[in-house]
Amino acid sequence: MLLDFRASFNLHRDVLPWIVNQGPADNVERSSRTLRVVNVERNGRILYTWKGIENVTNIGLYDPQVEQNERLYSFEKNLHIISCSVNKEKSLLALSYFRSTGETLCEPLRPVAKYLTLLIEIQPINNVKVLKAVDSCIRVQFLYPVEDTHPFPESHLLVISEEKYIEQFHINVASEDGNRVVIKNSGQIPKDRVAEDFVWAQWDMAEQRLFYIVPKRSSCVLQCIQFYPEDNFNILLEVTLDISLGDQGVSLVNFGNDFYEERGMARSPSLSLQVFTNKTGGLCLFYTPPLKVEQEVNYLVAFLHKGCSKTFKVAKTDSNQIKRVSFINLDNYVAVYLPGHFLHLINTRHTDLMCYHLFLADEAARITGMCNDCPMQSLLEASVIEYCTGNLFSVSINQWLLLKFLWNCKLDCEKLAVLHCALLHLVQQAQGETQIIEWICENASSCHSFDPIQEFIIASLYRKVSLDTIHLDKLLPYTSVPFWNEVIDGVSCSTEIIDLPILKMKTFKGFWEKLHSELEYMKHAQHRFHYSNRMLRRDWCKLISEVDTDEKRSVLYQRNVLENGKKVILNMNTWNSDQRTVPLYQEEDYPQKDLMGLIMVKLKEHLLRHLLHIGKNKIDKIVLDYVSKQLDLICLILEIVWKKYNLGPCAFCFNGRGSPSEYFALHIMCRISEATNRMCMPLPPGFQTLHLLLGVRCLPLETFLHYIDTGVLQLTETFAAKLLKDMDDNDDDKNEKLKSSIILRLPELTRKYVIDKSPLYVDFLPLNYLIKMLSEVEDQALNPFEEDSIDAAFLEEFALKRTAALLGLQKS
Repeated sequence: MLLDFRASFNLHRDVLPWIVNQGPADNVERSSRTLRVVNVERNGRILYTWKGIENVTNIGLYDPQVEQNERLYSFEKNLHIISCSVNKEKSLLALSYFRSTGETLCEPLRPVAKYLTLLIEIQPINNVKVLKAVDSCIRVQFLYPVEDTHPFPESHLLVISEEKYIEQFHINVASEDGNRVVIKNSGQIPKDRVAEDFVWAQWDMAEQRLFYIVPKRSSCVLQCIQFYPEDNFNILLEVTLDISLGDQGVSLVNFGNDFYEERGMARSPSLSLQVFTNKTGGLCLFYTPPLKVEQEVNYLVAFLHKGCSKTFKVAKTDSNQIKRVSFINLDNYVAVYLPGHFLHLINTRHTDLMCYHLFLADEAARITGMCNDCPMQSLLEASVIEYCTGNLFSVSINQWLLLKFLWNCKLDCEKLAVLHCALLHLVQQAQGETQIIEWICENASSCHSFDPIQEFIIASLYRKVSLDTIHLDKLLPYTSVPFWNEVIDGVSCSTEIIDLPILKMKTFKGFWEKLHSELEYMKHAQHRFHYSNRMLRRDWCKLISEVDTDEKRSVLYQRNVLENGKKVILNMNTWNSDQRTVPLYQEEDYPQKDLMGLIMVKLKEHLLRHLLHIGKNKIDKIVLDYVSKQLDLICLILEIVWKKYNLGPCAFCFNGRGSPSEYFALHIMCRISEATNRMCMPLPPGFQTLHLLLGVRCLPLETFLHYIDTGVLQLTETFAAKLLKDMDDNDDDKNEKLKSSIILRLPELTRKYVIDKSPLYVDFLPLNYLIKMLSEVEDQALNPFEEDSIDAAFLEEFALKRTAALLGLQKS
């Protein structure tokens, strides 16, 4: 079970024992049978009803903060309560109920409304006022201020009628006799018409928003009203939807229990529509149209903040009756669940590639402990309720099961989707990263459509850096995969462009500011905002070329790049830690340092172009963290490999053959080098020298030299100096061949540097011969009476070639 369902509230566990203590023991069976949840308020309080002795109808409230129950009101008769809501101060109770046939027969001479809506003073129990007496079903919902600035004497109540209108009542209360609360304007309560002619409405209790859909010819218009504490409301959003809800009557979401389903009058168990938002400004509509093909399930996802929609079609594997699809909001994901068939985790943040949506079918999608005959209703984020059982669940993605599933994945699309999901939902970061890295090390060669090392580094950087600053997530890459052609078995998907929402406001705050940012980005999406390391390769090659040829375009620019590279190394956590076990040598790797500095310069220019609202110092810190954390992630991979295989912190010697563990470490370092090279990412200081040391121990000489010639291994000054100093000569001339081969492959400037750093005479014939000849050349250069002029560079090259020929490394 990939999703964790934890019962945060259970009627029979949290309420029934309290009810039993309130009344006679012979009433337990009736109370248990009639106990049901009616509504859940924004602060988490749960309203429920039950029938007591002599058909007394009770309304109770459970407060999860203190885990206590209280009776709010009782009726001395049997009522079927449809909807109920209590204000924040628990001074007013609003409810609507259905009048039974027996009750209406008592007054045969005048028409009696089927439904009554009451407003009751409950602190203490006082007056009861009839708000509505109609023949259509009514729902009630008190507004809860998002901020605590809402004045106590005023409450606002939404009344939702299935005659397709919504009104807001403004209720003022006054305190009398100490604690007696009465309604001040009980004669005629002021009200506003909020919406009308709608066919669907949804209450967002967390953010106090009302979404509703108004039909327009062959399409529909989705609108949203935001309620504010200062007693005003506005239509803030409007977008045209290319869907037709048909003649389904009025459908209401999150306005308490579904009256029609409870009475066995459900209009269509397969019809479901819900809107979800997330913290980053995402706005999505999920819709399941009425079934047309018995062997197929369709659901549409309109990513309104992205201006696109996807229609998924899932083949049904058996002929059992299809139940209603449930939607569960998990912030960055929405789970689409059909009991016994499939669980589809849809990534609402990155919608473009199918490989970010995790699809599970049959046994892998099974959720235990849930009532499969009762659809789940998503309330708050990561919270669902089963009204038929009275259970409220908090829902989360099980990180450990997700990682376990990662090890069992067979398809690349599953591996990539699980990898992204796991990185986004790391709860225990260190342990989670360790397991992911271990999986990458074991499965790096089994991923054919993407490089897991690249994906781990880029996705981890995105999570660590981009979420801290507004708009930054649109400027940094989140994946190394440019496109995806693979399909998911059993699922087809079609994508369409849709209208972007229109925001009807002048100023933005909270969610609306983030949504506005998303929409502005989509309006200019033709200009690619995401930074790409691949753009650096040409500039880096040019920079290295200028350094080697002394053709410097700007001393200031070169100095800026170098200083930025130094800052990155100083800002690294892993490399500078005393706890590290990987023997990364403290060395000056100038090409890599230049690349670090160049990335700093280019990324800073990129962010300064687009993040105009952020100061330069803040951008400097973002860029520094981004590059240094990328190097830290590479070090982290090495640390986990070293600890897993007990390689230890000791520096490697040149003698002896490498162990299987060292060979595995060499393989992983080759994969890291290949991944970073394709993305033009720098490597941490000491990486290439350590890579070479492992190569000497683990590879045959010919293979080792071939790896150098093809660029898999990069020669460094530190390695060359260590090789010439520490490697012993042996009888079979193998070490002499290695030393000579390395010297032949060193660039001219590096060669001179290494020789200057080496002892004057070492037990290595070719080098001794070279040093002797160069010394003679130097003596002649100091003799003013010497007529002939000798080219030292020519002699050096000649000596190396002659020595190589003598050793059989090349033809003379």
